[in-house]
Amino acid sequence: MTPLPKYRPKQLSLGPLESEILNIIWDSKRLSATDIHERILTDPDRELAYGSVMTVLRRLEQKGWIHCEKEGRTLYWQTLISREESQALAAYHQLNRFLEVGDADIVAAFASDLDRASMEKLEAIAARLQNIRQLREKSQEG
Repeated sequence: MTPLPKYRPKQLSLGPLESEILNIIWDSKRLSATDIHERILTDPDRELAYGSVMTVLRRLEQKGWIHCEKEGRTLYWQTLISREESQALAAYHQLNRFLEVGDADIVAAFASDLDRASMEKLEAIAARLQNIRQLREKSQEG
């Protein structure tokens, strides 16, 4: 299981082109804007200006997803968190939004409709939460 990263992007929401470019960078670890633009244009039905790629890269940088390093005259872009960390953050965010409903009956009704595999996962989560509580209690006693 991927733990939540200590670093978190400033803004989690991404548009379709932002997500596409982020996935391209995750697949290669480190790319120039030209490399990214060329990868997008490998689809013959696709048209996208280089300037649009640069705009999206800057937007992803402002949101805290990527950063660039300059080598000579070229900027190379890389992510600040892994794809797995991103998925863990998304799941964490979605779970918190679900729990914000605040009505225990709604949460319980949802849980009762889960299939067996999901129930096993919930039981594993419950066991982890119990261990975390016990560790916290011990640290507060000591």
